[in-house]
Amino acid sequence: MTDARLSSVPLPRPGALLPPWPGAMVPVTGGEVFVRHTPWCGPLPGSDLVEAEVPHERALYVHGLGGASTNWTDLAALLAVRFDGWALDLPGFGQSAPPPRYSIHRHVQAVVDVLEWIVARPGPGQGRPVHLVGNSLGGLVSVWVAARRPDLVATLTLISAAMPVYRVPAAFDRAIALVLLPGVPALAERRLAGASPEQRVRGLLQMCFGDPSRVPPERVAEAVEETRRRDEQPWAGQALTRSLRGLMSSYLRVGRANAWRMARSVRAPSLVVWGDRDKLVDPELAPRLAEVLPDARLQVQAGIGHLAMLEAPEPTARAVLGLAEDAAGDRATDPVGGNDLPAGQV
Repeated sequence: MTDARLSSVPLPRPGALLPPWPGAMVPVTGGEVFVRHTPWCGPLPGSDLVEAEVPHERALYVHGLGGASTNWTDLAALLAVRFDGWALDLPGFGQSAPPPRYSIHRHVQAVVDVLEWIVARPGPGQGRPVHLVGNSLGGLVSVWVAARRPDLVATLTLISAAMPVYRVPAAFDRAIALVLLPGVPALAERRLAGASPEQRVRGLLQMCFGDPSRVPPERVAEAVEETRRRDEQPWAGQALTRSLRGLMSSYLRVGRANAWRMARSVRAPSLVVWGDRDKLVDPELAPRLAEVLPDARLQVQAGIGHLAMLEAPEPTARAVLGLAEDAAGDRATDPVGGNDLPAGQV
Protein backbone atom coordinates (compact mmCIF):
# COMPACT_ATOMS: atom_id res chain seq x y z
CA MET A 1 0.00 0.00 0.00
CA THR A 2 1.20 3.51 -0.85
CA ASP A 3 -0.31 6.96 -0.63
CA ALA A 4 -2.32 7.95 -3.69
CA ARG A 5 -0.46 10.08 -6.19
CA LEU A 6 -2.51 13.02 -7.43
CA SER A 7 -2.35 13.84 -11.12
CA SER A 8 -1.48 17.42 -12.03
CA VAL A 9 -3.24 17.50 -15.40
CA PRO A 10 -5.40 20.59 -15.91
CA LEU A 11 -9.03 20.01 -14.96
CA PRO A 12 -12.12 22.10 -15.67
CA ARG A 13 -12.73 24.90 -13.20
CA PRO A 14 -15.99 24.75 -11.26
CA GLY A 15 -18.69 26.67 -13.05
CA ALA A 16 -22.38 26.27 -13.63
CA LEU A 17 -23.71 22.98 -12.31
CA LEU A 18 -23.92 20.34 -14.99
CA PRO A 19 -27.19 18.56 -15.72
CA PRO A 20 -27.19 14.75 -15.63
CA TRP A 21 -25.50 13.18 -18.64
CA PRO A 22 -27.79 11.60 -21.26
CA GLY A 23 -28.17 7.86 -21.48
CA ALA A 24 -29.97 4.88 -22.94
CA MET A 25 -31.01 1.35 -22.07
CA VAL A 26 -28.40 -1.40 -22.44
CA PRO A 27 -29.32 -5.12 -22.52
CA VAL A 28 -28.03 -7.26 -19.64
CA THR A 29 -28.74 -10.77 -18.43
CA GLY A 30 -32.41 -10.95 -17.48
CA GLY A 31 -33.40 -7.50 -18.74
CA GLU A 32 -31.80 -4.11 -19.36
CA VAL A 33 -30.28 -1.24 -17.38
CA PHE A 34 -30.05 2.49 -17.98
CA VAL A 35 -26.52 3.74 -18.73
CA ARG A 36 -25.42 7.38 -18.98
CA HIS A 37 -22.47 8.46 -21.14
CA THR A 38 -19.93 11.22 -20.50
CA PRO A 39 -17.91 11.71 -23.70
CA TRP A 40 -14.14 12.13 -23.71
CA CYS A 41 -13.14 15.80 -24.08
CA GLY A 42 -9.35 15.49 -24.29
CA PRO A 43 -6.84 18.10 -23.07
CA LEU A 44 -8.17 21.47 -21.96
CA PRO A 45 -7.09 24.87 -23.25
CA GLY A 46 -3.91 25.86 -21.47
CA SER A 47 -2.59 22.32 -21.30
CA ASP A 48 0.90 21.59 -22.58
CA LEU A 49 -0.41 18.37 -24.06
CA VAL A 50 -1.82 18.08 -27.54
CA GLU A 51 -4.84 15.92 -28.21
CA ALA A 52 -2.81 13.14 -29.82
CA GLU A 53 -0.72 12.77 -26.64
CA VAL A 54 -3.66 12.31 -24.25
CA PRO A 55 -4.88 8.75 -23.66
CA HIS A 56 -8.44 8.06 -24.77
CA GLU A 57 -9.54 5.32 -22.40
CA ARG A 58 -12.85 4.07 -21.00
CA ALA A 59 -14.35 4.02 -17.52
CA LEU A 60 -17.46 2.63 -15.83
CA TYR A 61 -18.96 4.13 -12.66
CA VAL A 62 -21.07 2.03 -10.25
CA HIS A 63 -23.21 3.78 -7.62
CA GLY A 64 -24.08 2.69 -4.10
CA LEU A 65 -27.20 1.57 -2.24
CA GLY A 66 -30.06 3.98 -2.92
CA GLY A 67 -27.97 5.90 -5.45
CA ALA A 68 -28.11 6.20 -9.23
CA SER A 69 -25.97 7.03 -12.25
CA THR A 70 -26.53 10.74 -11.51
CA ASN A 71 -24.16 10.39 -8.53
CA TRP A 72 -21.27 10.53 -11.02
CA THR A 73 -22.20 13.69 -12.97
CA ASP A 74 -19.42 15.91 -11.63
CA LEU A 75 -16.63 13.35 -11.28
CA ALA A 76 -17.26 11.96 -14.77
CA ALA A 77 -16.99 15.49 -16.21
CA LEU A 78 -13.54 15.94 -14.63
CA LEU A 79 -12.31 12.51 -15.69
CA ALA A 80 -13.44 13.16 -19.28
CA VAL A 81 -10.01 14.70 -19.90
CA ARG A 82 -8.86 11.07 -20.13
CA PHE A 83 -11.91 8.77 -20.13
CA ASP A 84 -14.99 8.11 -22.15
CA GLY A 85 -17.21 7.45 -19.14
CA TRP A 86 -20.34 5.38 -18.60
CA ALA A 87 -22.43 5.18 -15.40
CA LEU A 88 -25.15 2.60 -14.96
CA ASP A 89 -28.27 2.45 -12.82
CA LEU A 90 -28.00 -0.91 -11.06
CA PRO A 91 -31.09 -3.12 -11.41
CA GLY A 92 -33.95 -1.60 -9.42
CA PHE A 93 -32.34 1.84 -9.11
CA GLY A 94 -32.57 5.01 -11.19
CA GLN A 95 -34.28 4.17 -14.45
CA SER A 96 -33.45 0.45 -14.39
CA ALA A 97 -36.19 -2.10 -13.76
CA PRO A 98 -35.68 -4.54 -10.89
CA PRO A 99 -34.07 -7.97 -11.30
CA PRO A 100 -36.11 -11.14 -10.76
CA ARG A 101 -34.37 -11.46 -7.39
CA TYR A 102 -32.19 -8.97 -5.55
CA SER A 103 -28.68 -10.21 -4.75
CA ILE A 104 -25.07 -9.12 -5.03
CA HIS A 105 -24.68 -11.71 -7.79
CA ARG A 106 -27.37 -9.98 -9.90
CA HIS A 107 -25.61 -6.63 -9.57
CA VAL A 108 -22.24 -8.22 -10.37
CA GLN A 109 -23.66 -9.81 -13.51
CA ALA A 110 -25.17 -6.50 -14.64
CA VAL A 111 -21.81 -4.74 -14.24
CA VAL A 112 -19.99 -7.51 -16.12
CA ASP A 113 -22.53 -7.30 -18.95
CA VAL A 114 -22.15 -3.51 -19.22
CA LEU A 115 -18.34 -3.80 -19.16
CA GLU A 116 -18.45 -6.30 -22.02
CA TRP A 117 -20.76 -3.92 -23.91
CA ILE A 118 -18.33 -1.01 -23.33
CA VAL A 119 -15.27 -3.03 -24.37
CA ALA A 120 -17.00 -4.06 -27.61
CA ARG A 121 -18.04 -0.55 -28.64
CA PRO A 122 -16.20 0.77 -31.71
CA GLY A 123 -13.77 3.65 -31.44
CA PRO A 124 -10.71 4.51 -29.33
CA GLY A 125 -10.32 2.04 -26.50
CA GLN A 126 -12.23 -0.75 -28.20
CA GLY A 127 -11.17 -4.19 -26.99
CA ARG A 128 -9.19 -2.84 -24.03
CA PRO A 129 -9.97 -3.21 -20.29
CA VAL A 130 -12.01 -0.49 -18.59
CA HIS A 131 -11.25 1.63 -15.52
CA LEU A 132 -13.83 0.55 -12.92
CA VAL A 133 -14.95 2.97 -10.19
CA GLY A 134 -17.43 1.93 -7.49
CA ASN A 135 -18.94 3.58 -4.42
CA SER A 136 -20.33 1.80 -1.35
CA LEU A 137 -22.44 -1.14 -2.58
CA GLY A 138 -21.01 -0.41 -6.04
CA GLY A 139 -17.53 -0.74 -4.55
CA LEU A 140 -18.30 -4.18 -3.14
CA VAL A 141 -19.78 -5.22 -6.48
CA SER A 142 -16.68 -3.88 -8.25
CA VAL A 143 -14.39 -5.99 -6.05
CA TRP A 144 -16.30 -9.10 -7.13
CA VAL A 145 -16.15 -8.05 -10.78
CA ALA A 146 -12.41 -7.30 -10.71
CA ALA A 147 -11.68 -10.62 -9.01
CA ARG A 148 -13.83 -12.72 -11.34
CA ARG A 149 -13.19 -10.90 -14.64
CA PRO A 150 -9.70 -9.39 -14.51
CA ASP A 151 -9.69 -9.26 -18.30
CA LEU A 152 -12.30 -6.47 -18.19
CA VAL A 153 -10.71 -4.21 -15.55
CA ALA A 154 -7.75 -1.88 -16.20
CA THR A 155 -7.76 -0.24 -12.76
CA LEU A 156 -10.08 -0.46 -9.76
CA THR A 157 -11.13 2.54 -7.65
CA LEU A 158 -13.16 1.90 -4.49
CA ILE A 159 -14.85 4.88 -2.80
CA SER A 160 -16.03 3.94 0.72
CA ALA A 161 -16.58 0.37 -0.44
CA ALA A 162 -19.19 -1.54 1.58
CA MET A 163 -16.84 -4.37 2.53
CA PRO A 164 -18.13 -6.92 5.05
CA VAL A 165 -18.38 -5.71 8.63
CA TYR A 166 -20.01 -7.43 11.53
CA ARG A 167 -21.61 -4.57 13.36
CA VAL A 168 -24.17 -2.25 11.79
CA PRO A 169 -23.30 1.47 11.86
CA ALA A 170 -25.48 3.55 14.20
CA ALA A 171 -26.50 5.72 11.25
CA PHE A 172 -28.77 2.94 9.95
CA ASP A 173 -32.40 3.07 10.98
CA ARG A 174 -33.41 0.10 13.13
CA ALA A 175 -36.02 -0.97 10.59
CA ILE A 176 -33.30 -1.18 7.94
CA ALA A 177 -30.75 -2.83 10.22
CA LEU A 178 -33.08 -5.79 10.77
CA VAL A 179 -33.79 -6.53 7.11
CA LEU A 180 -32.49 -10.06 7.43
CA LEU A 181 -35.53 -10.99 9.53
CA PRO A 182 -38.61 -12.38 7.74
CA GLY A 183 -41.25 -9.74 7.12
CA VAL A 184 -39.07 -6.80 8.10
CA PRO A 185 -38.31 -5.62 4.52
CA ALA A 186 -42.01 -4.91 3.99
CA LEU A 187 -42.09 -2.98 7.28
CA ALA A 188 -39.07 -0.92 6.23
CA GLU A 189 -40.62 -0.22 2.83
CA ARG A 190 -43.77 1.14 4.49
CA ARG A 191 -41.73 3.28 6.85
CA LEU A 192 -39.71 4.75 3.98
CA ALA A 193 -42.88 5.45 2.01
CA GLY A 194 -44.23 7.44 4.96
CA ALA A 195 -41.51 10.09 4.67
CA SER A 196 -41.69 12.86 2.06
CA PRO A 197 -39.05 13.10 -0.69
CA GLU A 198 -37.70 16.25 0.97
CA GLN A 199 -37.38 14.49 4.34
CA ARG A 200 -35.61 11.52 2.81
CA VAL A 201 -33.16 13.66 0.85
CA ARG A 202 -32.35 15.81 3.89
CA GLY A 203 -31.83 12.66 5.96
CA LEU A 204 -29.49 11.19 3.34
CA LEU A 205 -27.49 14.41 3.18
CA GLN A 206 -26.98 14.34 6.95
CA MET A 207 -25.99 10.68 6.81
CA CYS A 208 -23.79 10.67 3.72
CA PHE A 209 -21.95 14.02 3.69
CA GLY A 210 -19.22 15.21 6.03
CA ASP A 211 -20.57 18.75 5.63
CA PRO A 212 -24.10 18.83 4.14
CA SER A 213 -23.90 22.62 3.78
CA ARG A 214 -21.48 22.10 0.87
CA VAL A 215 -24.24 20.63 -1.29
CA PRO A 216 -25.54 23.31 -3.69
CA PRO A 217 -29.29 23.97 -3.42
CA GLU A 218 -29.65 22.99 -7.08
CA ARG A 219 -28.26 19.52 -6.36
CA VAL A 220 -30.66 19.13 -3.43
CA ALA A 221 -33.56 20.08 -5.69
CA GLU A 222 -32.37 17.55 -8.30
CA ALA A 223 -32.25 14.82 -5.65
CA VAL A 224 -35.76 15.64 -4.43
CA GLU A 225 -37.13 15.53 -7.97
CA GLU A 226 -35.34 12.24 -8.67
CA THR A 227 -36.81 10.80 -5.45
CA ARG A 228 -40.29 11.84 -6.56
CA ARG A 229 -39.79 10.10 -9.90
CA ARG A 230 -38.59 6.97 -8.14
CA ASP A 231 -41.65 6.99 -5.90
CA GLU A 232 -43.73 6.46 -9.04
CA GLN A 233 -41.96 3.14 -9.67
CA PRO A 234 -43.77 0.23 -8.01
CA TRP A 235 -40.46 -1.38 -7.03
CA ALA A 236 -38.76 1.71 -5.52
CA GLY A 237 -39.01 0.68 -1.86
CA GLN A 238 -38.12 -2.93 -2.61
CA ALA A 239 -34.93 -1.93 -4.43
CA LEU A 240 -33.47 -0.26 -1.35
CA THR A 241 -34.47 -2.70 1.37
CA ARG A 242 -33.98 -5.90 -0.60
CA SER A 243 -30.62 -4.81 -2.03
CA LEU A 244 -29.58 -4.05 1.53
CA ARG A 245 -30.74 -7.51 2.53
CA GLY A 246 -28.65 -8.99 -0.30
CA LEU A 247 -25.68 -6.88 0.81
CA MET A 248 -25.91 -8.06 4.41
CA SER A 249 -26.44 -11.66 3.32
CA SER A 250 -23.22 -11.44 1.30
CA TYR A 251 -21.35 -10.57 4.50
CA LEU A 252 -22.09 -14.09 5.76
CA ARG A 253 -20.31 -15.76 2.85
CA VAL A 254 -17.20 -17.74 3.69
CA GLY A 255 -14.44 -19.30 1.63
CA ARG A 256 -13.81 -18.15 -1.92
CA ALA A 257 -17.06 -16.12 -2.04
CA ASN A 258 -16.02 -13.85 0.84
CA ALA A 259 -15.36 -10.31 -0.40
CA TRP A 260 -12.15 -9.87 1.62
CA ARG A 261 -10.74 -13.05 0.09
CA MET A 262 -11.79 -11.84 -3.36
CA ALA A 263 -10.02 -8.53 -2.76
CA ARG A 264 -6.77 -10.42 -2.17
CA SER A 265 -7.03 -11.90 -5.66
CA VAL A 266 -7.59 -8.61 -7.54
CA ARG A 267 -4.83 -8.13 -10.11
CA ALA A 268 -5.65 -4.61 -11.27
CA PRO A 269 -3.82 -1.61 -9.80
CA SER A 270 -6.22 -0.24 -7.22
CA LEU A 271 -7.13 2.95 -5.37
CA VAL A 272 -8.99 3.12 -2.04
CA VAL A 273 -10.71 6.46 -1.36
CA TRP A 274 -12.40 7.21 1.95
CA GLY A 275 -13.75 10.24 3.82
CA ASP A 276 -12.69 10.44 7.46
CA ARG A 277 -16.25 11.54 8.37
CA ASP A 278 -17.94 8.55 6.76
CA LYS A 279 -20.88 7.61 9.01
CA LEU A 280 -21.98 4.58 7.00
CA VAL A 281 -18.80 2.58 6.47
CA ASP A 282 -16.09 2.86 9.12
CA PRO A 283 -13.07 4.83 7.80
CA GLU A 284 -10.85 2.39 9.71
CA LEU A 285 -11.62 -0.10 6.95
CA ALA A 286 -9.73 2.07 4.45
CA PRO A 287 -6.14 1.06 5.36
CA ARG A 288 -7.26 -2.52 5.92
CA LEU A 289 -8.71 -2.73 2.41
CA ALA A 290 -5.67 -1.02 0.90
CA GLU A 291 -3.41 -3.56 2.63
CA VAL A 292 -5.46 -6.52 1.39
CA LEU A 293 -5.48 -5.43 -2.26
CA PRO A 294 -2.18 -6.59 -3.82
CA ASP A 295 -1.36 -3.32 -5.63
CA ALA A 296 -3.19 -0.46 -3.89
CA ARG A 297 -2.92 3.24 -3.15
CA LEU A 298 -4.84 5.00 -0.35
CA GLN A 299 -6.44 8.44 -0.20
CA VAL A 300 -8.21 9.46 3.03
CA GLN A 301 -9.99 12.80 2.61
CA ALA A 302 -10.31 15.07 5.63
CA GLY A 303 -13.80 16.33 6.45
CA ILE A 304 -15.48 14.21 3.75
CA GLY A 305 -18.25 11.66 4.23
CA HIS A 306 -19.47 8.61 2.35
CA LEU A 307 -19.75 10.14 -1.14
CA ALA A 308 -16.36 11.59 -2.00
CA MET A 309 -17.20 11.76 -5.72
CA LEU A 310 -20.03 14.19 -4.88
CA GLU A 311 -18.52 16.06 -1.96
CA ALA A 312 -14.91 16.33 -3.19
CA PRO A 313 -14.89 15.57 -6.93
CA GLU A 314 -11.57 17.25 -7.80
CA PRO A 315 -9.32 15.52 -5.21
CA THR A 316 -11.04 12.26 -6.09
CA ALA A 317 -10.54 12.83 -9.82
CA ARG A 318 -6.85 13.63 -9.36
CA ALA A 319 -6.32 10.39 -7.44
CA VAL A 320 -8.17 8.35 -10.09
CA LEU A 321 -6.17 10.00 -12.87
CA GLY A 322 -2.92 9.45 -10.97
CA LEU A 323 -3.75 5.74 -10.74
CA ALA A 324 -4.48 5.56 -14.47
CA GLU A 325 -1.27 7.39 -15.32
CA ASP A 326 0.79 5.04 -13.15
CA ALA A 327 -0.93 1.97 -14.58
CA ALA A 328 -0.21 3.11 -18.12
CA GLY A 329 3.31 4.28 -17.30
CA ASP A 330 2.64 7.61 -19.00
CA ARG A 331 3.39 10.20 -16.35
CA ALA A 332 3.65 13.03 -18.82
CA THR A 333 3.03 15.57 -16.05
CA ASP A 334 4.80 16.44 -12.81
CA PRO A 335 5.97 13.07 -11.39
CA VAL A 336 5.44 14.35 -7.85
CA GLY A 337 1.75 14.78 -8.61
CA GLY A 338 1.46 18.24 -7.11
CA ASN A 339 -1.91 19.94 -6.82
CA ASP A 340 -0.68 23.50 -7.11
CA LEU A 341 -0.81 23.85 -10.88
CA PRO A 342 -3.52 26.13 -12.26
CA ALA A 343 -6.57 24.27 -13.51
CA GLY A 344 -7.43 24.59 -17.16
CA GLN A 345 -10.51 26.49 -18.23
CA VAL A 346 -13.31 25.35 -20.48
